[in-house]
Amino acid sequence: MTSSEKVAPPAASTPTADVIGNLTVVGVRHHSPACAGLVREAIERLRPAHVLIEGPSDMNDRIGEFLLGHELPVAVFTSVRDGSMARGSWSPFCEYSPEWVALTEGTRAGAEVRFIDLPAWHPAFSVLTNRYADAELRYTQVVDELCRQFGMDNIDTLWDHMAEIEASEVPSAELGERLNTYFDLVRSASDADREPGGQSEPTSDEIRERYMARWISAALRQSPDRPVLVVCGGFHRPALLRLAGESQDVGWPELEPVSVESAVSYLVPYSFKRLDAFDGYQSGMPSPGYYQRLWELGPRAAAAALTEEVVRRLRGRSQRVSTADLIAARVNGEGLAAVRGHRHPARADLLDGLVSALVGEALDQPLPWTGRRLLAPGTHPAVVEMVAALSGDRVGRLHKDTPLPPLVHDAEAELERHGLADKDSATLDLTVIAERGASRLLHRLRVLGIPGYQRVSGPDPAAEDSTFSEQWRISPHQDRLAALIEAGGYGPTVELAATARLGERVQGGGNLDAAKALFDAVLCGIEDWSREVLASLSRSVATGGDPEPLGEVLAAVLGLWRHDQLLDAQQSETLGIVIGAAVDRLLWLVESAPGAPGAPAAPRRIAAVRALRDALRHAAARLGLDTVRALEVMARIADNAEAGPDLRGAAFGFGWSLGTPPPDAERTIRAAGNPASLGDWLGGLFALAREQCLQEASVLTVLDDLVTAMTDRDLLVALPALRQAFAYFPPRERETIAGQVLRLYGVGDSARSLVRGKLDDPLALARGRELDSHVQAVLEREGLVR
Repeated sequence: MTSSEKVAPPAASTPTADVIGNLTVVGVRHHSPACAGLVREAIERLRPAHVLIEGPSDMNDRIGEFLLGHELPVAVFTSVRDGSMARGSWSPFCEYSPEWVALTEGTRAGAEVRFIDLPAWHPAFSVLTNRYADAELRYTQVVDELCRQFGMDNIDTLWDHMAEIEASEVPSAELGERLNTYFDLVRSASDADREPGGQSEPTSDEIRERYMARWISAALRQSPDRPVLVVCGGFHRPALLRLAGESQDVGWPELEPVSVESAVSYLVPYSFKRLDAFDGYQSGMPSPGYYQRLWELGPRAAAAALTEEVVRRLRGRSQRVSTADLIAARVNGEGLAAVRGHRHPARADLLDGLVSALVGEALDQPLPWTGRRLLAPGTHPAVVEMVAALSGDRVGRLHKDTPLPPLVHDAEAELERHGLADKDSATLDLTVIAERGASRLLHRLRVLGIPGYQRVSGPDPAAEDSTFSEQWRISPHQDRLAALIEAGGYGPTVELAATARLGERVQGGGNLDAAKALFDAVLCGIEDWSREVLASLSRSVATGGDPEPLGEVLAAVLGLWRHDQLLDAQQSETLGIVIGAAVDRLLWLVESAPGAPGAPAAPRRIAAVRALRDALRHAAARLGLDTVRALEVMARIADNAEAGPDLRGAAFGFGWSLGTPPPDAERTIRAAGNPASLGDWLGGLFALAREQCLQEASVLTVLDDLVTAMTDRDLLVALPALRQAFAYFPPRERETIAGQVLRLYGVGDSARSLVRGKLDDPLALARGRELDSHVQAVLEREGLVR
């Protein structure tokens, strides 16, 4: 938002009077055509010696990069890394950004142009993703009150009402004073939140303002007889006017040393889609395509052009829009503008007029421009096209001489080396070393978030399958260069950048996220992890609080460690660290897992115990896993009456499956014969010791005795869990069990028809038997049976 204000000197005799008198501060709303016009007018009128702009001061030595002749929008992207912390910050510019107009028009007028804000790596920006986020959005109470008084839906419609539609109709001084009043109200709300006495810690805004004031003071003292123009967010204007007179700087402030591990800044191509608030951008205004037209054509011509654009888009989607509809939309928009006190249709007038003319049915979703809402699922197609038309599809393009980070050049060279630069698809044989290298390059680009690289099919690194090829779809994407530049903060080469990105994921997510990052690392061919990442990974696994997802991590990582010769992950040291930490943690978690005697079986928890067993069976010797401790833990669980029956059954089968037969399996199985829990207990047992149960003939005999002794009602209670338990046996083994049952009863028929024949639902049969028993009991009670 903007304002233009000359600071009155405090007194003619004071040493700073002339200096303060030469200062003009134009407070702006970022990405506002009205404010950009005020900046341009101020430069033409003042012909200042200095134009100081709220922007990253670490780019001052590179001002020439901004003036190469880019196609806007573009942005300064800063990547900040400090240990395990990584973040990015953007400072976007489009043609109607007041900061861009100040930069270009100030240079054209012969002024010395400088950015005066802190670099994005400074702690004051630690929570600010976009430098040009509108500060007034943080003080909703005063903004809401203004909207209520003016009868506006939200800050964007209020701003259009105050500034954009009036910009060409009122003198710049009047518009500036109007906006000064607005910014003063917002700033007063901020200052009212500060603790009395000013003893609290300075806010990030105050830290930035003190720094900017030093630049202003230096400019005033270097050119005491020439105007100095400052272009900043209107929220900062009152503070800068006050602080500029207090600062005593004569020379330009020294750039503070970088306080983080690494910080790099580059210009990146941007797009209207990334600028649009309807797409999630939290800085500046929505509908950048509309405001571009407003900047170029003025409000009336912009409304007419965009009405036609909406109609064109709808017709392109095979929506019927007649000339009469177009006329109605224009008439409705102009009528709404008149009712709302606008000389020309504003953005909301235009959109509301289009809806009333083109949408005939009631809408289930609120219109997105009544607030900064993302388009919700189910939004009317016509509304979607309206938002898209006003958003615009412009994509920035950097001049060919713009410096780029090393990663961009490395990615281009690697794609060329692997023959992927001009392809739209790739089928790769992973048994061929060269093609495996191409696969790793594509996976590295994928994990860096570079758009246009999609794996269609390929082997699952956690499974033992026979797929040895991958298929990729490669497509051009308008944001590819920007994504590569932004990924450049992770490292100078694709391999190093992907390693850093995956390490960040390992350290920043939970166990499942870390496991997925490990799988991606295998696909990328990355094994050189830093000690910090390995330590963080071990800590993450070692502090997991849920055995089920941790068991899934262990099972998948163990599969990679054991089998993945194809992707060179077999016997990986990194995966071995994860296995050791997961086994240690899981032993503690399963023993302390809550349970109840009547609780149903939890297949994922049983799978976690099975993953433990597999780790000890296949990796104990090489990784030094404590098998003795594991057996002791499982023995305690098996004897713990408070544990869930599924967990007790799994613990009972644990040692058996590792070659330590239980002393009295028959007695233990009989003790677990409660119909309410037998199936759950057997589910755990079969999941761990299925083969051993098949080999031990007494197991089936005991189970037959237990089932035969059940009443019809008991069988109905036990049957669902029993069916789930026996599902752990594959079809061939179930046929073997059926044959053993037939032999128990002296039947020599084939078991195949018994297992694979078309029988009625066994649950229905059991319910029928229960119903028969119930009818028989009623008949006996009523004396109807002889």
